[in-house]
Amino acid sequence: MRRHPGRAGRGPACRAGRGGQVTAPVPGARGAEAARRLGSGLMRGLWKPRVLGAWRVPSAGPAILAVNHAHLLDGPLLLSTAPRPVHFLIKKEAFVGPLGSFLRGIGQLGIDRGSADRAAVTGCLQVLERGGVLGIFPEGTRGEGDFAALRSGLAYFALRTGAPVVPVAVLGSADRAGRAVRALPPLRARIDIVYGDPFLAGDGGGRRTRSALDEATTRVQRRLTGHLARARRTTGR
Repeated sequence: MRRHPGRAGRGPACRAGRGGQVTAPVPGARGAEAARRLGSGLMRGLWKPRVLGAWRVPSAGPAILAVNHAHLLDGPLLLSTAPRPVHFLIKKEAFVGPLGSFLRGIGQLGIDRGSADRAAVTGCLQVLERGGVLGIFPEGTRGEGDFAALRSGLAYFALRTGAPVVPVAVLGSADRAGRAVRALPPLRARIDIVYGDPFLAGDGGGRRTRSALDEATTRVQRRLTGHLARARRTTGR
């Protein structure tokens, strides 16, 4: 497990684990809820997010939101409009300087995508075991947003905790570039956020073997791509 130089064991940012290892604390739901409330006004003021099917997210208990990822705005949009506070798994490169402190303060989780990040895995499991909502971009990075290539992390968390997976399609965020800021959609552009029916990644047998994980990843990908196709038909995108 990686440790941050000069910070191990200091203050509330760290806590001692088994064998004296230092791990990050469980991200609090209060910060994620505050971000949801504050971000909602900002996102709805700048753009026109249309949320469809949010009632499909379980009202209580653990859940995993599996979101396609075509634009850097997808995470903030979902975080701000979701029916429950969400803890997103975000690349560690974003956790630098003031932005890093802000992301940790609103309950987000950093991950080193180039290695087996045990601290990130532990944090995700703790969020779900506490009954929280974990947000994941299963493609691993921003791309076409079509769920064409999935990593196995989402299936692992779903199998390990039994949490249902809720597919989410964000459509319209990458359609056009804005005039004022080319990296963002045009102001007041409509962006659709479509939730699908929750499902279980496993086959009901309770297996956690490598083959079970591979099968679950394939099953998840099939459900996510199916939801994306339906969401496009529904919204006309």
